[in-house]
Amino acid sequence: MAREAGIIYFDSLGPENTEETLRLAKTRAEELNIKKIVVATTKGDTAVKVAKGFKGYRVIAVTHTAGFLAPGTQELTVENKQKIEKLGAEIYTGTHPFGGIARAVRRTFSTYVLGDFMANTLRVFGEGMKVAIEITLMATDAGLVSPEEDVISIAGTGRGADTAIVVKPANAHDFFALRVKEIICKPRL
Repeated sequence: MAREAGIIYFDSLGPENTEETLRLAKTRAEELNIKKIVVATTKGDTAVKVAKGFKGYRVIAVTHTAGFLAPGTQELTVENKQKIEKLGAEIYTGTHPFGGIARAVRRTFSTYVLGDFMANTLRVFGEGMKVAIEITLMATDAGLVSPEEDVISIAGTGRGADTAIVVKPANAHDFFALRVKEIICKPRL
């Protein structure tokens, strides 16, 4: 048996695709009866939009790790954090599976390690694809999604959302069990 599902390819990167990405992701979630949505967010703007637009779904907003830009900082704004929580979405902040210790080795010894290679390999499909996979790993490691049920993961290039995928989650230590089941949309670039 075969199932047809179209992929939308955007001619540009970034936030100008956010509204369409969210519309496409919600349509596919309804078609597949997927109730968990994982979304990447930096300052929180995209997560606020997803929390508003996906009422009745379990929305998990995954942020940059604390200290990503500078020690002791968090990019998620206090205002957006409050909005996201008030809308009933969850926020998860944790170590990036492809970063963390790998980033420390790269910065200290000026060399690349496995996490860097994995991240850069995924980037051949686009920055949003790498991020969508990474935040799914993070949400699974936090126990917020289960490897037993598909989720929709939404991410972007820089800001906003331009990539959405249907994913069978996995924990980071079981990375190769993760499956990108469908690409809903992504930039062509």
